[in-house]
Amino acid sequence: MMSRTILSARLIQLGFIAVAGAAWYWSTASGSVSKLLLPEPTAVWSAFSRLVTTAQFWGAVKVTLTTVAQAYGIAVVAGLLTGFVVTRSRFLIDLTEPFIAGLFTIPVTLFFPMFILFFGIGTGSKIAYGATYAFFPVALNSIACFASVDPHFLRAARAMGATRWDRFRHVLVPAAFPVLLNGMRIGFFICFASVLGGETLSSVAGIGRNIAQAAELMEPARMYAWIAFVVLTATTLNLIVGGFERRARIGGGGAWG
Repeated sequence: MMSRTILSARLIQLGFIAVAGAAWYWSTASGSVSKLLLPEPTAVWSAFSRLVTTAQFWGAVKVTLTTVAQAYGIAVVAGLLTGFVVTRSRFLIDLTEPFIAGLFTIPVTLFFPMFILFFGIGTGSKIAYGATYAFFPVALNSIACFASVDPHFLRAARAMGATRWDRFRHVLVPAAFPVLLNGMRIGFFICFASVLGGETLSSVAGIGRNIAQAAELMEPARMYAWIAFVVLTATTLNLIVGGFERRARIGGGGAWG
């Protein structure tokens, strides 16, 4: 049943892509949209084919993916530790969770100039920006997941002499892992989007910088080639992470050993 549902979802997604592609082709072929705003699919494909053969392309991809990996790693570690510390007390949960949720509603983009001021226009500001933005969904999800773990597990582990680190590593994370993955997945794509956004606003390298540069130079085909690569990468990563999350939900269940 699950595989049939997934297959149906994939067919609908492919149908949506086909309709969007047909609309794109028709709008450019009929001349209803200026090619300066929306170039022909063939022009974008040609630009993309030329782009992937250049060292500039792979250098930008390396910069962006490295930045995302570093920012996401910081966000996951900080978010999980925050969830663990906060859920040690009901008082801390009531005090901290609304505060973190409130901060999450504030657009971090407003403070992007401060990241530039403190960390410069290099990758450091994008790492800090992406890590900050991704921290909130990971932390909020961690608090909710850790707080819902059966306290009998924790008492049993404590009775057997488990330290706080042991309880975190062998009880809390495994018990909450299937649900915890959802917050980590959301955090990852927020991190990915924020790093790209930061590179677009102010950067010296990376995919976002190349998108902004193509727009500034009025090269729409090249700009859309970069955007197409971003969409393809995000879609692929989402499918990979989604599949991993489904397997964890099915196989992870309540195992916490």
